[in-house]
Amino acid sequence: MAQTLSQKEQKVLEALHENWQAEMRGFHTYNTLAERDDDAVRKQTLRHMAEAEAQHAALWAKRIRDLGAELPKYDGKLTGDADTLVNRLGGPQMALRRLEIDESRDIARYGQQLKELGDEPSIAILHKVIADEQEHYRELSELIRHRYPRPPANSEMARQELNELLTRRNRPGRQTAGWIGDAIYGVNDGLGAIFGIVSGVSGATLGNSHWVLLSGIAGMIASALSMGSGAYLAAKSEREIYEAELTREREAIEMNGPEARELLSLYYQVKGIPRDDADHVVEHLAEDTEQFTRALAAERLNMSEDGLSQPFVSAWSGALSTAVGAFIPIVPFFFMTGYPAVIVSAIVSLIAHFAVGAAKSLITVRSWWASGLEMTLVGAVEGAATYVIGIGLGRLGA
Repeated sequence: MAQTLSQKEQKVLEALHENWQAEMRGFHTYNTLAERDDDAVRKQTLRHMAEAEAQHAALWAKRIRDLGAELPKYDGKLTGDADTLVNRLGGPQMALRRLEIDESRDIARYGQQLKELGDEPSIAILHKVIADEQEHYRELSELIRHRYPRPPANSEMARQELNELLTRRNRPGRQTAGWIGDAIYGVNDGLGAIFGIVSGVSGATLGNSHWVLLSGIAGMIASALSMGSGAYLAAKSEREIYEAELTREREAIEMNGPEARELLSLYYQVKGIPRDDADHVVEHLAEDTEQFTRALAAERLNMSEDGLSQPFVSAWSGALSTAVGAFIPIVPFFFMTGYPAVIVSAIVSLIAHFAVGAAKSLITVRSWWASGLEMTLVGAVEGAATYVIGIGLGRLGA
């Protein structure tokens, strides 16, 4: 029995040593970040967190001594994790996001210890530390979103939250034009890029159709591939960011469900829904954790999965539309050569510029003729400039 108790105490001490090291590392990390931060709110909040981590370390140190063991030597850096390569390259925002992840991991680790340690004094410390770490997680989440960390929920906090929500409601949100917008801008980019190439090569070669077609087709392929891959990566990154934010919201709900429900209710109240009805809707949504998480993310982050682009759809629409736009300036050179081909290409391209500019009015608030004339003017200036440059380059190479 004595041997079993000794093994149990050894297991407890190992866990307490690990906890003390983690809290000391957290103290140095928060303290270093606070010293380097120029933002007064972040600096104050990080210092507060550093003090809390030091208090946690003191609690673990006392319990270690009570068990008759010596305090271990801190094996980390005096700057904690503040000087890691990722934090230095990513800046303050990346550091805060990594700390938020670390806090969630610490909460999970401490929660596991509640089940496994079997040491009542240590469990009492764990309850206090977990509550503080949950508060740290919430404060970091607020800092990441550039919002002042709030005190525990009360009537005054609710009024402040409503005022803040009213302010955010008046801010313009992200608008998604969808694949139609991607296609229009793809045609615009392809037309502009290849019209410039065709004009330049025409000036340099006096409208030699062989070289114009060769350079135009090569540019068309390169532009289409570039636009398609860029659209794919942009849409994919947007989805990855959304999923990461959704994961953080899901973790916050798991740690403090009542606060999350109250917050979502406040969002609905701002939209004009009476409080009782808002609370009823929120309670209904909360029955499905995933549905509740997405609803909260949509209101809190102004993001929804419906507003995200499909990576492959964006890639194909961007690539094909760019190829279509790029093909227009080179069409005349399949049938003509010399200056007549250059003139026809310029006329066709400028007409296409006007058409694309007018089409842009479908996703903007400008009139179709103003948008079309603007695009035509830009295309004319671009074509004239590249044509003159091409003539100059042609004389240099002669």
